Amino acid sequence: MSHHLVQIEHLGIAVKDLEAGNALYTKLLGVPPYKEEVVESEGVRTSFFKAGPNKIELLEATNPESPIAKFIEKRGEGIHHVAYAVEDIAAEMDRLKREGFRLLNDAPKAGADNKWVCFLHPKDAGGTLIELCQERS
Repeated sequence: MSHHLVQIEHLGIAVKDLEAGNALYTKLLGVPPYKEEVVESEGVRTSFFKAGPNKIELLEATNPESPIAKFIEKRGEGIHHVAYAVEDIAAEMDRLKREGFRLLNDAPKAGADNKWVCFLHPKDAGGTLIELCQERS
């Protein structure tokens, strides 16, 4: 097992209105979303698009306390996070902690798209929220 971030898994984009976001990205990419999903624990409704080998995740808040609602309030719509695929999320979390990154969750948690996820504090990553994700088998 190599311990590094394998590749960008997806870009997460915060939107006020998922239907409007879906319509915009369908026009932009020329394909509709291939999946929609609600992650209750995060207060978010998501849709996923394929752009060649890359994925785009649109995120809409399902309640005003949702991290997405707070993000949009503070920074407006736009890129919310960059997600990296990892082969061993627990090992990566340990490695990044040793490197001085603060993790926003102590253990991997179930996220959208059948992934285990962990987020790094944006202040430690140049202002960008970083998500690690590993396929849930």
